[in-house]
Amino acid sequence: MSIRAFLPLLCLSLVACQSKNPYTEDSAPIPPAPPVEQIQSPTYPAAPRDFSSYQSWSWRTPPAGTASIAGEELQEMVAGALDQRGLRPAPGNGKGDVLVAAGASKETRVRQTYDHYGPQVGVGRYGGGYGSGYGVGTSVPLVRNYEEEVISVRIEMFDAASGLSVWSNRAEARSGGNRAKQQDAVRQAVQRALEDYPPR
Repeated sequence: MSIRAFLPLLCLSLVACQSKNPYTEDSAPIPPAPPVEQIQSPTYPAAPRDFSSYQSWSWRTPPAGTASIAGEELQEMVAGALDQRGLRPAPGNGKGDVLVAAGASKETRVRQTYDHYGPQVGVGRYGGGYGSGYGVGTSVPLVRNYEEEVISVRIEMFDAASGLSVWSNRAEARSGGNRAKQQDAVRQAVQRALEDYPPR
């Protein structure tokens, strides 16, 4: 680079260095921290709930029937599963400590199966003379898709005093074609949904 081309660049650099800096040392002070009452919310973190205080239950809304099961059958299955977990129906059709809502539906799922027989490596000589060589082979997993019917059950519990939801779960079980198998699937899904009640 010639000296004549370098001198204008040097002058521009010096002028840029002497221009006023837009950033100043003065800044606004940091605002004070908000009071502790504003930070803490009454719902966070939630206080641990004592599920042992729930001794009785009643329906929030009795579950309706579906094509797979009648509403009375679902009510009976849920009531039996709740009884196994120490919850008794409220006496005299009164209001229990918790209100229970339940529902069932039939859904279709796509299940994939993989038939994979592991790597198969084969080494062999083929041909003869100048065209001979060796070959290596491997297998590719075979993927099959199946559609299957499942019964999905959702159970939710509400605190009777506050009306807040305190527990919910959903589970499903594979359903068969006839009515007896569908009832078995509903019963399995109810049991699975209540497996983790009361929460530990």
